This record gives sequence, structure tokens and C-alpha cells, in this order.
Amino acid sequence: MLPCALAFLTSLGCSEAVLMSQESDHGGVVTYVFKQDRGGPMGSPYRRPALDAIQAKCKAGSRVLREGEVKGYTSAGMGTIEGTEDEERGRRWGIQFECKGGEGEHPAANQSQLEPQRRHP
Repeated sequence: MLPCALAFLTSLGCSEAVLMSQESDHGGVVTYVFKQDRGGPMGSPYRRPALDAIQAKCKAGSRVLREGEVKGYTSAGMGTIEGTEDEERGRRWGIQFECKGGEGEHPAANQSQLEPQRRHP
């Protein structure tokens, strides 16, 4: 299992655009960066690699338990334009999943790490 994880991380290079932030034998949480003004989380170019990472981990298939914006993430490497507010800085979307297939089909242990994004009118 470790060689697969290393191959996945190596394919991303030094980028942290897609991360397997939690992982167990039964599933995990993968996160990826997105910008609201560039298609939001569903239109992010990193969504496909995130889904590919889930598929690589769960050969027999997977089930999404929950998706939402991951709170508390900041990235020092993302640029800003002086004199403007950069609300898009460091936004990440998380997909909590479990692997299908007999023994591996258990609910993820800690669901409190991922809170769905809530908008107030």
C-alpha cells in the first residue's frame, strides 16, 4: 500500500493541490484546492485527480460519505495582489469516502474533521 501512496504523491511533485489528509484501511479523506471564481469545487481541475486517488486506494469501488469545504486551511505559497482582499486564498474541498468490499466497508472513524460549507443569506 505504501508504494502506491508514494507513487501518487510523487506524481503530484511538490504540489499540495491534492492531499490524502486522512487514511485508513477502510477509507479516508482526500482534499483539493479550488477557487470559487474558477468553477468552484466541482469545476476545479484538481477534482479529477482527487477522485483518481480515491479509485487508486479503493480498487473494488468506494462510496462518498460526505463532501464539503475543509475549515482552517491556509497556504503560505498562494500569491496575493497588494491592496486587495484575497478571499479565495487557501480554500480546500474535502471528500470523505469509504472503500467497498466486505471487510473494508466500515464508516470512517472521525467525521468531525470535515464540515459542509454553510452559506448565510
